[in-house]
Amino acid sequence: MKFVAFERAKQGTGASRRLRITGRTPGIVYGGTGEPSLIELDHNALWHAIKKEAFHASVLEMELGGKTQKVLLRDLQMHPFKQLVLHIDFQRVDAKTRLTMKVPLHYSGQEESPAVKAENCLVNHVLTELSISCLPKDLPEFIAVDLSGLKKGTSLHVKDITLPKGVKFVAKGGQDNPVLVSVSAVSEEAEADAAAAAAAAVPVDPKAAKAAAAKEAKAGAKADAAKPAAKK
Repeated sequence: MKFVAFERAKQGTGASRRLRITGRTPGIVYGGTGEPSLIELDHNALWHAIKKEAFHASVLEMELGGKTQKVLLRDLQMHPFKQLVLHIDFQRVDAKTRLTMKVPLHYSGQEESPAVKAENCLVNHVLTELSISCLPKDLPEFIAVDLSGLKKGTSLHVKDITLPKGVKFVAKGGQDNPVLVSVSAVSEEAEADAAAAAAAAVPVDPKAAKAAAAKEAKAGAKADAAKPAAKK
């Protein structure tokens, strides 16, 4: 994914504030063999870019001063309540240096799994991203995880999936094999409540309801007519 950055001459709170007023976002590029560089980006273009998953979890090509260099997004500071990027940090990428990144997990196939299709279980996505280590050329935009084999009473761990070539899982907090997905059975009471809620959500046909009421009233009238008259 490519984007354009421009060299920034001034720094400081006041300079950054004035820059944002003109529709630009201040930033910095650091790491590698070069010195840190002050940069600025067009805010509108940046706003659209940060909505894309690839901007957060892949090696980016930044054009700066007519030259292209590979970088990674490292920090993004947002305004507390406005749709405004206050500052952005990038790190230069060395092709021979391993990276440590968080990569999103893309789950698929759970609706076809025995756990859901045959056993009516709930599938819980415990983790939505994974910390990995790899060379820049091996960095995946995401990791696909197939859940079509899930069964009742089971769970899926990191060691149960196959990571892309050159990618290693980075354990944190002593968890070398964390749970990615867990499967839990739905109780009979919960199933009954869900069925009742589904039935209540079905829209009522006014004509059908009126016909049913008339039929019920007619049946009641016949029953009353069939009763023997009370003696005086």
